[in-house]
Amino acid sequence: MTSGRDVFDVGSELQIDAHDGPTYSATIWLGSTSILIAARHRRPDDAASGQYLVAAATQRQTDLQLVGLRDVEMMRNVTGSTLPGTPEENDRDLALDFDKAVLIILVIVGHLIQYLLYRDEGFWDSPFFKWIYMFDMPLFMAISGYLSCRALLRKSLMQAVGDRAMQLLVSMLFWCALLETAKLAVLPRAPDASGNILQLLNDVAGTYWFIWAALVCFLFVKILSIFNRWSPWILFLSVIQVALAPLTFSIFPLIKYTYLFFCLGFSFAQSRDWWTSITGAYKPLLIMSASIAALVCFLAWRKDTYVYNNLALVKDMQSAKDVLLMLFGSAAASAIMSELFRQCWRVGRSNRVVRFIAVEIGQSTLVLYLIQGMAFRLMDSIPYAEPSDLTSKLAVAGSLGAAIVLVALMVRRTVHDIPYLSQLILGTSPPRPMSSGAACG
Repeated sequence: MTSGRDVFDVGSELQIDAHDGPTYSATIWLGSTSILIAARHRRPDDAASGQYLVAAATQRQTDLQLVGLRDVEMMRNVTGSTLPGTPEENDRDLALDFDKAVLIILVIVGHLIQYLLYRDEGFWDSPFFKWIYMFDMPLFMAISGYLSCRALLRKSLMQAVGDRAMQLLVSMLFWCALLETAKLAVLPRAPDASGNILQLLNDVAGTYWFIWAALVCFLFVKILSIFNRWSPWILFLSVIQVALAPLTFSIFPLIKYTYLFFCLGFSFAQSRDWWTSITGAYKPLLIMSASIAALVCFLAWRKDTYVYNNLALVKDMQSAKDVLLMLFGSAAASAIMSELFRQCWRVGRSNRVVRFIAVEIGQSTLVLYLIQGMAFRLMDSIPYAEPSDLTSKLAVAGSLGAAIVLVALMVRRTVHDIPYLSQLILGTSPPRPMSSGAACG
């Protein structure tokens, strides 16, 4: 039997006797952070005497769940982890992983619509393509800002940027090298070296523009933190300045477009409780208003509303309307889809398939993005026979999409636990036994 004054390491095992009662008080030592937390441990309703696993804890987490060791193997099979989903790092927030899984699948679907179902300018008018691109990358960037909050607030500039660059750029350069090797093997090269260099730069920047945009947004917000202690007005002014910057070359329009959503995600993580308290009482009204706004923007959305065509540049009244419609419509659609994903997760989180999607696909989004970018860039460069009828196009698109996901999952399963290969190919280090912390402290 244990006593209420015992001290355990996170991840340690403890013995509980049935007559200890429904709760057990203990103090948990959080590793090198030297924090002692008094927690009340509520045993599962069907629990009896036996061993239990101490879950991770944070300063704000006072209810510490005990997981029966007999259930640990079952949880590993279902979720890929021996612990329930907890926020951030190794104890992943599975709700966000589910969001990311759906979003990366929609990225692939959007590219399949562009490259296989149309192959011409017609995809700009596709309602499915329009719906996906209204919210997909903006919501992805908002999640990136949300998950970056801890690093932005707690790490030094060099450490934060260095860690983020190692996570994103190393694996990106690896897959870029594979892309260029494949193109070199099947495509003739231009005789002039300058043409080859320009093509290489276009592949590195254009194929994986989202990675560069996420890194630039992260760097910009981190630099702001050096000169200001997180005044929301400074962040707001930076959004205005970035949106109005007259930069239209390379991927700068895409950075201007997504910076707003990175800042929104970061702001929400920083003051999540405040946002929740403000919106809680009016949530139904806000959802209805955002739905109406998203629908109106969807109907008004046209070819020049896409950032790829308007370049996020305000030069006259019409371009100002296009940019404003793009930003406002993306914000409204992102809010609605985020709430829809949240409700889907609440309903289906106990389902094995849903949890598989969250864990396996949601935690493979980087390698999925890299592999699909490589696949579609090759399709853009290499001539191929286009299916003639819609049924054949749908069949080929479905097969290609499934193949991309399958290859990514196989790659992740193969190298996930190998230190250097995991960093090189996946952009992640092998999982540590335990971790604690929330998206933003």
